[in-house]
This record gives sequence, C-alpha cells and structure tokens, in this order.
Amino acid sequence: MGTHTSEPSSLTVSPKALPQFVPDSACRRCDVCCRFPEADSFLRPYFTRQEIAEAEARGLSRDCFPDRSGSQIDLVKNPQGEGYVCPAFDVSSGRCTIYEARPLDCRLYPLALMWDETHEEVVLGWDAKCPYLHDSVPAAITAYAERVAGWLEQASWIEIIAANPRLVGPFQEDVVIVRSLPTLTTRLTRIPSALSSLHLLTPADAPRFARALESSGLLCPDALAAYAFPYHYVWTTLLPYRWMESGGTFFLFAQSPDGWFMPLPPLGPKPLEETAGEAFELMRRWNGTSPVGRIENVTASHKLILERLGLRCRPKEGDYLYRAEHVATLAGDRYKSQRALCNRVERGRAVIARPYRAQDRDGCLALLTRWMEQKRAGFLDEAAALFLEDAMAAHALVFAEYERIGLSGTMALQGSEVVAYTFGYWLTPQTWCVLIEVADRSIPGLSQWLFRETCRAAVAEGAAFVNAMDDAGLPGLRAAKRHYHPAAVIENWIVTEFEP
Repeated sequence: MGTHTSEPSSLTVSPKALPQFVPDSACRRCDVCCRFPEADSFLRPYFTRQEIAEAEARGLSRDCFPDRSGSQIDLVKNPQGEGYVCPAFDVSSGRCTIYEARPLDCRLYPLALMWDETHEEVVLGWDAKCPYLHDSVPAAITAYAERVAGWLEQASWIEIIAANPRLVGPFQEDVVIVRSLPTLTTRLTRIPSALSSLHLLTPADAPRFARALESSGLLCPDALAAYAFPYHYVWTTLLPYRWMESGGTFFLFAQSPDGWFMPLPPLGPKPLEETAGEAFELMRRWNGTSPVGRIENVTASHKLILERLGLRCRPKEGDYLYRAEHVATLAGDRYKSQRALCNRVERGRAVIARPYRAQDRDGCLALLTRWMEQKRAGFLDEAAALFLEDAMAAHALVFAEYERIGLSGTMALQGSEVVAYTFGYWLTPQTWCVLIEVADRSIPGLSQWLFRETCRAAVAEGAAFVNAMDDAGLPGLRAAKRHYHPAAVIENWIVTEFEP
C-alpha cells in the first residue's frame, strides 16, 4: 500500500523509483495487503540482504528475518483479529512503518513476479485479489505493467533477482498474466558453464539411476521411498531435474524457484564425506547468495557422517513402514475399524480390482478431477491446497509413463466407472512402495479396501514390508497413516551448510 511516486526519468532506476499504481486512498480501504491467514504463507514479502539492513535501520527487529542474507519475513499474530500480519504493518493506522524502505516485493504489488504454470517462463501478472483492480481499466494496468517490465528486464535488476531467485514466486491461478519476461527467464534458467555437464532426467536414465543406487548400499528393507527412480521422475512436471556423473558418483539435482538443491545424497561407492563436499561446492557456485542448497532424504546413519563434517541436519517427515502381512490381513482388534470399512465396501458395492491399462487413462483423469473437487469441498489448509494443485500434472505423467519408469497400477471399478486407483513400485525385493492413491470420497471405506487389496497383491509377490511414504506434514494424512500401526517411521533428514 502507499502513495504515488513520480515516474523515473530514465530507464536505469532503483526499486525505490517504481511508480505506485494503486492510490493511497484505495490502499487504506483495503483489508488484503499485509495480512495473511497462515504464519508460513508463501505470499510473505521477500527481503534482499540490503533491504533487510534498511528495514532494521528503521526499527524492525533482526529476529524478523530467519536468514539475513535474504529471506521472507517472519509474520506476527494479528493483535486485532485472526491470522497474521507483517511486523512492519501498523494494524491500527493501516500503514507500513517502513514504507520508504519497503522491499521490491512490496513495491511491485499489485503486480507479481512468478513462474508460469509449466515453470518454464518468468511472467509478470496482476493480482486479482487487489480490490482496486476490479475498478480499473485493463488497458491502464497493461500499460503500467509494460513500463515495470521494461525496468525488470534491465541488466542491473536481473542480477538482483538472479541473486535472490525467491523474488520470483510460484504460479498462482488468481494472478492474471500480463506479459512474459524473456530476458529474466533466460537468466534464471540458463545453465552456467559449470553446469554444462548436467543432463535432463528422462525415463532412459532409469537403469543408470538404479546402478548408482545399488552401488551406494542404500537399499535395505527400511530404505526411504525416495531411493527409487519413479519417486523423482513423477515430479519433473513441477521441477526440472538434472543429473551428472563425476568420478563414478551420480549426482541428482533439482531446480526450484529459489535455486538448486539435491533431492538425494550423491550415489556411488565413494565415501559420502568426499562426495557431499563436492555437492555443496557445486550448489554454492550455482546458487550465489541463496541459501537453498541442501541434500534431502538423508538416512540416520548418513546424518552422523555429515554432522561430523560440520553440516547442519534438520528432520524431514519420515516414511511409514508396515509389516506387509499385517496390512494385508487386517487381523486383530487394532485393525477392527479398517476391517469393518472394507467389509462395508464388499457388502454394499459391486467393486472389483484389476491392473491399470493405458486405455484407462481418461477414466482415471475423470476420477482425479472428481476427487480434487471433493477435497476442495472440505477444509484444506494452504499446504494441502498447494499439494493438491501439484497432483494433477504428476498423476497425468504416471498414466502416460508408468511402464517406462517401473510403476504398476491397480484400479477399482464399479460397473464401468473408475472409483479408485493406486500406483507403486518395488523399492527392494522385499518392500513394495505405494506412490499414489486416489479413491472416490463419496464411497466410505473405499480407500481402506484399495490399500488392503494392494497389500494382498504385494504379499502374493513376496513383499515383507509396505512403505506408504511420508505424510507431507499434513495432519489428516498423518493420523490416517498412524492408524495402521506402522512397524517403523523411518528417519529422514535434510542437510544444509547453514542453520535453517
């Protein structure tokens, strides 16, 4: 929010010279800006290192910034209502206490920098949540956005954004795209010369990945679900995955809006003490000042090794591991409720299970659409809503590529209608891993029935364990997974060079 400023007289401008499109009178009537429903909202403003210093000079506590090299600001409880507010926002007056030093992220609003839906292009859009824009002439918005885009495509601004890639947010459906930013896109997506040996991850890389994983010694009955090619490949719809080999070690990287990270430890016969250092050196070189560089899906034993190197470890949601026979039979009092739900499906519904076939794609997509609508009709927190949005493209990829990437699928049919499906893979010769599962929520017990049928089929093929992956930090999913009495929740760690 704020008052108008004069337009810059030249094309080389500082962020402070950005013209304010929305007049102060409209901002003061608004109840949207600077207020957030969740403490960790992804819409919190991002401050660069210099902007943090300026904000602190104007009175904001350094405790507001988890990383003083550049970070989103930590929100505080709204003293006059529900939710959270920016600590620089004076709720009683409706004004920003650091207005003259507000960050670029705030100066741009109601324009927003974000990736497009395919995460291939940086775009500039206007936020339809801003009430003022409903009364504005679209042509005026377009003209204003064109001027701002011209400044954002200047070399000096591009380097600022490249050094702080979290200024570019994720795709938002309620932000209307005004124009693309091709120069900025090229800068953020180009592969530096140091990255020239990286290769895009494709289904043809599955055998190479498997060999590297085998040589690493990570495969055991309690292996993490992430130690398999399909686990990563299905998310190439969301993030670009690339790999390289160096000295017999396989390095897998993913590129997020914030920069490069490793979704797996380096894979190969070399000691992790050697290869982890090489991995972090590469990520420092590629990410600049962004602290995003990290290694995910680290086992408890590897955590001890990496801590001795002075690296920092924080816990990640663990995988739920079940005795296959227990979840296949659901015997005993502790599975009484799941058994009753399965019986309800068998008594009241003519549901049959059979393997997925390529011609089932349209039926599964129709179910997925229906399931997502059912989920949205209930309560979804922000994390669950984002997780849901990511699911559609990943599931569509599974339907198209399941055989090439080593997945097997099972469907539940009621007549000719698909009412549930699940896909999984053999994590080890003794462990079946459930990757995705969708069941029509209007049929009580269908999810429990499908899971039991999946586990029965796995036991018939020699499974001793079933890995149901993690709970993604979602309370409802956590409760459901714990209700099946896991034999273990496998420890999982994220490793960084700095304090998280």
